Amino acid sequence: MSNVAANRIIMTARDIDRILSRFAYEILERFPDRDNLAVVGIQTGGAHLGRRLVQKLEKLEKRSFSFGILDITLYRDDLALEKDQPIVRKTDISFELNQRDIVLIDDVLYTGRTVRAALDALIDFGRPRRIALAVIVDRGLREFPIRPDFIGKEIQTIPEETVRVRLTEEGEPVDQVVLLKED
Repeated sequence: MSNVAANRIIMTARDIDRILSRFAYEILERFPDRDNLAVVGIQTGGAHLGRRLVQKLEKLEKRSFSFGILDITLYRDDLALEKDQPIVRKTDISFELNQRDIVLIDDVLYTGRTVRAALDALIDFGRPRRIALAVIVDRGLREFPIRPDFIGKEIQTIPEETVRVRLTEEGEPVDQVVLLKED
């Protein structure tokens, strides 16, 4: 059994907010068709970040944008490997996905398995025109050929490290991204 040897803050609340603001501008540049633009956050961290991103888009454009929450638990390819019963959370996509430009957002991109599962789940809801991926942290070490379109910060990690995005919506006292190293 390993113990956490070191915690290092790699992003503060201000950094996270600045990244989401940058994403909003970049998304508006890349997707001029505002009527067909929607944001979908992957449960749980991506859902919170997605909600914040939509607020920034709405403030910039002074209009509403469709927002959905996607749970990918039952789409995971490692579900059979889990000992415990998986926790299935809520999926809430109350708008048509067909021919929409979707920005899929998650907190950390690592192996690519979560994103692969999310793409499978999204396709079950419809056929988007395009899907772009936004992540706060890209930590590398991919197992699938998946590349984000919008990246907050790229860091080089090793498998024994964990990147944790801590958000106030999940009961944390402050927003921050922490690198945890196991010994």
